[in-house]
Amino acid sequence: MIRPRHRLSSSRLRVALRQFTVLALESSADDTCAAVVTSSRQILSNVVLRQNHVHEPFGGIHPYRAVQAHQRNMPIAVQTALKEAHMSAQDVDGIAFTRGPGMTGCLGVGSSAAKTLAAALNKPLVGVHHMQAHALTPILTCASNPPEFPFLTLLISGGHTLLLLATSTTLFRILATTRDESIGRVFDKVSRLLALPWSAKGPGASLEEFVAASPVEDNLAPSMPRTMPGLLGFSFTGLHSAVERFVTARGGAAVLDEAVKRAVADAFQRTAVNQLEEKVALALRWCQDRGYGVKHLVVSGGVASNSYLRNRYGQFQRQCYLDADCSRLGVSVLNAYSENSISLIFPPPELCTDNAAMIGWASMHRFIAGSTDDYGILIRPKWSIQDLMGDEIDETP
Repeated sequence: MIRPRHRLSSSRLRVALRQFTVLALESSADDTCAAVVTSSRQILSNVVLRQNHVHEPFGGIHPYRAVQAHQRNMPIAVQTALKEAHMSAQDVDGIAFTRGPGMTGCLGVGSSAAKTLAAALNKPLVGVHHMQAHALTPILTCASNPPEFPFLTLLISGGHTLLLLATSTTLFRILATTRDESIGRVFDKVSRLLALPWSAKGPGASLEEFVAASPVEDNLAPSMPRTMPGLLGFSFTGLHSAVERFVTARGGAAVLDEAVKRAVADAFQRTAVNQLEEKVALALRWCQDRGYGVKHLVVSGGVASNSYLRNRYGQFQRQCYLDADCSRLGVSVLNAYSENSISLIFPPPELCTDNAAMIGWASMHRFIAGSTDDYGILIRPKWSIQDLMGDEIDETP
């Protein structure tokens, strides 16, 4: 029998307003994650079990192997998260999980685990939108001075490249998305074209580390195309193709000198980040022209952990974590398009990549309001963040 939605009683609501603790699960792609998070912005544990060693022989995420790894790792992740939080499963107040978007089989493992835990423990359940969780992470990590609505969000990962206007915790408007491949996926593909060994964080991160390892000889690099200048939208296939043509014309990565590889990787990375900057500037102008008082730009998702990208936005980069001061940088290329100064916020690198702490936090407002899901809720592998809004979009840029 499917259990009806939980509604918090008045006594339990008073407890929730004081402190509510969520055990959260994340398994949308290739990392198995569990965390314990509280309504007072405490991250009591945040466990991430990576699968890179499973997928590297295949050159990318192998769906079947990913599901197997999640099935193997999820019990370990949950047990570890509770142990590090010094709690038992009965101590948590609610169970959250990534409902979508993501890989169908991978989402299914997290969903089944979360629903089973919730039913066995008689706890309320919330399914979370993965990209919503990325967008709301700075509200968790910047406790002293979080971003104010409306704010602009650049979500960049292996599965998505999105520019969003966030006007509340559930209202997001897509201003720009990629017309072909996500920036994270292209980072991975270019890394494979250059035959770079995976780092602990995967193929995309290995490209960044490879470029930073030694000085770059710019004269060895090919020219890279500027994509859709002046248009509010992303496209990265042209960059991928430019690298592929260059490498193929020279006989493949196996015969390329390391200095040439590094120059190619550097040229690609610089051009990709340039495109992000240009589109953010266009989005800020779009917001300004329509009267949105945007004062904050949030950059999140796995690619936001890229050190080169983070350093490009200013000279003073400090980690923003819990009660520490947030990273807020003046960005001249962005401010040129806005009458007001724009504050830039990066979550800590470890909370940019997929994690369950962000899932727990994104579920918190629903737990507190008593708006939870029944135990029969289905996953949504394809799920636009605008579907959270409930109203039709009346204008597109």
